[in-house]
Amino acid sequence: MTMSPQVPDNDRPPPARIIPDRWTWKEIGHLLANLPMVVVGFVYTVLMTAVGVGLAVTVIGLPLLALGLHGARLVGKAERGRARAMLGIRVDEPSPMDLSRREKGFFPWLWTSLKDPVGWRAALYSFIRLPWGVLSFVVTLVSLIVLWPVLPHIARLLSNVDRSMVRGLLSPSDELERRIAELESDRGVVVDTAAADLRRIERDLHDGAQARLVALAMGLGLAKEKLTDDPEAAARMVDEAHGEVKVALQELRDLARGIHPAVLTDRGLDAALSAIASRCTVPVTVSVDLPGRPAEAIEGIAYFTVSELLQNVSKHSAARSASVEVWRAGDRLLLQVTDDGQGGARMDGGTGMAGLAERLGAVDGLFVLDSPVGGPTTVTAELPWRDREQRTGKDPKGTGAAVRR
Repeated sequence: MTMSPQVPDNDRPPPARIIPDRWTWKEIGHLLANLPMVVVGFVYTVLMTAVGVGLAVTVIGLPLLALGLHGARLVGKAERGRARAMLGIRVDEPSPMDLSRREKGFFPWLWTSLKDPVGWRAALYSFIRLPWGVLSFVVTLVSLIVLWPVLPHIARLLSNVDRSMVRGLLSPSDELERRIAELESDRGVVVDTAAADLRRIERDLHDGAQARLVALAMGLGLAKEKLTDDPEAAARMVDEAHGEVKVALQELRDLARGIHPAVLTDRGLDAALSAIASRCTVPVTVSVDLPGRPAEAIEGIAYFTVSELLQNVSKHSAARSASVEVWRAGDRLLLQVTDDGQGGARMDGGTGMAGLAERLGAVDGLFVLDSPVGGPTTVTAELPWRDREQRTGKDPKGTGAAVRR
């Protein structure tokens, strides 16, 4: 929203003057428009409540009330717009009533609509405004005729009451609604990510180790049949089966490492990040400076974030070197991955950056990408720090520490 430069940063218009200025005239216009607006809002609210509650014993009462609350939201939106335009106050729009992540169907919609705090506060605003709207209209009209010398001060006093009502009933309540919407979205991200990981694990098992084990069972069955008739052929089949067992075991180890690597569980981030850095196609310097081990969930997210970033370095950066730094700052775990490659990485560039940002956002983390064309590329991520001993009671030993450059 763009405000006029005449409105100071403290969200209040300039002081009232004896000679009305344009802000005084806007306030007067707002106060005179109060009467028709409050009459319409009051009648709508009373009818909505009376019809919805009165017919609540029937099948149409609660749906009508739910629709009425949606309409009350629209009334509140119109009043916020009028206050912004005429009173010059900065008031955010409350979070939309988003059902996209919820269970589909009529009853979830009905329940969510009936407990919508934004709709109920807008209805309350319209209901209690009737006497004030009539009073402010009459006082403003009389002042235009009789109390002209003090009209700007009266208009300012009355409009300040309107400003307080709008802020108190029509603005987001202490960011709670916005935070609820963010958590709803984050929960959806976590669910989608978990479902995708489960599909990947199922696919890897089906196409990899499971297929090899099936082939192994068939090979051993044939070897068993040939054991007496052709011992040499049976021996060759057993030898081939032995090789298949080794390959299957390696695939299972790789799959387990992709779920949660043993080195991370046993030795912490320093050793785990050094292990994945050693598999990168460019030399990587790792520096981990942590006073202890964070909670397992945070540690795992940090590990897989660095792992995916180093995969991007190997595949896309054309870099000659890279570095990984991890440290704690207050109640945040910070990690930074830098490479001297060609740069030009984007959040929508197909390198998984957007997915990483969503995963970090789901746990109140931050993800910042700085990759100008020509390089270097620097990715900085923040995660909330939670001590491991507070969650699991484990001794957070075994975490290596390096001096952060």
